[in-house]
Amino acid sequence: MDMSSIASRLGLSGSRPVVRKAAELRRLCDVTFDSSVLGIGEVCKAIICLEIAASKFQVIFDRAEAVRMSGMSEKAYIRSFNALQNGLGVKTTLDVRELGIQFGCIRLIPFVQKGLSLYKERFLAALPPSRRASTDFGRPVFTAAAFYLCAKRHKLKVDKLKLIDLCGTSSSEFTTVSTSMADLCFDVFGIAKEKKDAKSVKGNRELLDVLPSKRKHDEDSDSSGESSGADQDELDLPTYKRHKKMEKEAYNEWKSSVISSNKQTKPDPAKPRKQAQLNFKKKPSDIALEVSSATN
Repeated sequence: MDMSSIASRLGLSGSRPVVRKAAELRRLCDVTFDSSVLGIGEVCKAIICLEIAASKFQVIFDRAEAVRMSGMSEKAYIRSFNALQNGLGVKTTLDVRELGIQFGCIRLIPFVQKGLSLYKERFLAALPPSRRASTDFGRPVFTAAAFYLCAKRHKLKVDKLKLIDLCGTSSSEFTTVSTSMADLCFDVFGIAKEKKDAKSVKGNRELLDVLPSKRKHDEDSDSSGESSGADQDELDLPTYKRHKKMEKEAYNEWKSSVISSNKQTKPDPAKPRKQAQLNFKKKPSDIALEVSSATN
């Protein structure tokens, strides 16, 4: 398939520099090594060259459509992309300043740079010395994840999907790197979640006023004694526990009323019981006469 037709299907037909750079990378790949040894077909090779060229010119590339066109899974496509990129000796870079200008968040640039340097130091300190030399922080996913976390911390809206497309990675890898950065550098990237008092929130004030127990507690707050302590303990309980306590009290009240009524209706054991007399000597004719006389 021709490079121009693949570029048009990926929405890159209007970017002529990207198509020319992708064609150049494809020729360099054919000269340098045999891509079929790596399990990369011609169509997949052309798509990967287009993605490398698009990332070099900072053009949005549709990774999902590229994976669908290549006929590979997302993991296999990423492996092929990394293998071809390493074989060509091309490294995709993502500048923090360009991201700040592109997303309109220039004031985040020093925070992102500080967070990245701090993350590198702490990450390398946690690794054994034998693995420190092989660690590569030059991949664009680290810059993109740091930029996204800083924007989230400073409450600025940034398109996460656009960032993932720019750095040329998968959403799962982006999430993994973001989680690692937030854990190691919580003081720079973390977001503190503070639990607010219900009274301080204006929207919850009406709900608190509806509760009669809460109003009673507020009115009787000046009085001291055992009743105020009991009310405080009851208010401190969660809602479901208060309901459970009320149901138990209602059940105990019902049980005591049933027991008391049974005691009132219980016959006196001192009174002699009188057994009814049964007459089995009556004939059927006598029974019929009694029934007829009763009806008349």
